[in-house]
This record gives sequence, C-alpha cells and structure tokens, in this order.
Amino acid sequence: MAMKLLSVSIGTPKEVAYVDRKGRELTTTTGIFKAPVDDRVMLRRTNLDGDGQADLEAHGGVDKAVYVYTRENYDFWATELGRDDFADAGQFGENFTVEGMSDAEVCVGDRFRIGGALVGVTQPRVPCFKLGILMGIEGFQKQFAAACRTGFYLRVLEEGDVGAGDAIERAGEGPVRISVRDMMHLLYFEPDNIEGAKKALEIEALSPGWRGSLEERVAKTS
Repeated sequence: MAMKLLSVSIGTPKEVAYVDRKGRELTTTTGIFKAPVDDRVMLRRTNLDGDGQADLEAHGGVDKAVYVYTRENYDFWATELGRDDFADAGQFGENFTVEGMSDAEVCVGDRFRIGGALVGVTQPRVPCFKLGILMGIEGFQKQFAAACRTGFYLRVLEEGDVGAGDAIERAGEGPVRISVRDMMHLLYFEPDNIEGAKKALEIEALSPGWRGSLEERVAKTS
C-alpha cells in the first residue's frame, strides 16, 4: 500500500471533566482533542501552525513535533473494541492520520518527505490517562500500550506545508533497524533485554527521553 497523508488535525488545550477510577469528578487540561483542517498547514520545527499541547514535557517540541497514527490501527481497534463510532481522523489524538505506515514496518530513524516538509521518526507514542478520556474508556491507555500499536512522533528536519492527500515518500533510513512496535515492546515489556537496549542506543535519531531510559537500563548492568 502506498503511503499517504489522509488528514491533518490540530487543536489547542482545553479543560475537560472526567471521572477517575475512584469515582471522583475531576478536571484536567489537555490538547488531545484534535480536529481535521481543510487548508494546508505549515509544519514548523516544534509544531503545526494552530496546534498546541498542555503538557510540553510529554508532547510537542523538537523531538515530538507531530504525532502520527495509521488507518490500519483504526481498523484494529474498531474490531478489538467492537466500535463503529470512530471519527475519520484525530480519534486517537493524532495530528497526521495516514495509511501505509504500519508500526511494524516504520522504524525509528526513518525519514519521510510529506508535502513540503522533511521529517524523521524519533520514538513511539507513550499514552497517558488522557487517551482514556478521549476514547471514553477508563484505563484504555494500558490496553493501547500493551497492543504496541501506539503510532509515533516526528522530528521536523525541514519545515514546509502539508495537507490532506499528500503522498508520503521515504527519504532515507538509518543503519540500525528497530520498528516502532518493537521499540515500544523493548522499553516497556522487555526489561531484561540489554542487548536490545544497546542496539536501540545506536539509533542516532532516537529521542533524548527514550535514550535516557535505555541508557539507565544498560548502566545498571555495568
């Protein structure tokens, strides 16, 4: 399947109400609610124009400028959850809804040309409780992570405009190949895989946060 950008979605932080696992009524500020835009949008080093995040430590910035989720994962979750009410785009809080970019095939360090921009994959997405709020399923973030169908973040190597319908072209790949799915499984579900951690640390494009976690794991065995 050819790679394609199906939709570009943006949103700004807002306060939302939710009920936690203890039944308490609480509020939180989140930018996870995204909606598609019709016009082309400038993709800049740290963000898409018009987009915003509430927690800048966990989202956005140079190493997590854009969050990508593939249509293949939509199909998986529709079957897994028995739901047919997903939005066409932005259902999982993603900026780019794409096709042909499976987590099992895209590797950290891969580079792609999308519209006028050049981007590189930096890490899988790590879900938090706000994904459960968006999906209307308390604790969904755990199920999401366990499936290792998390999507991935991009670093912007060259700024440019992007829009729905843009073809996505592979622009390069690193010498060390670890898929997004395998990288997620390595960090969260293979705590004793030191050789895998060492291999991952050879990927120059890996985000600083993930690099630090894997370095710490390796250091404990020294």
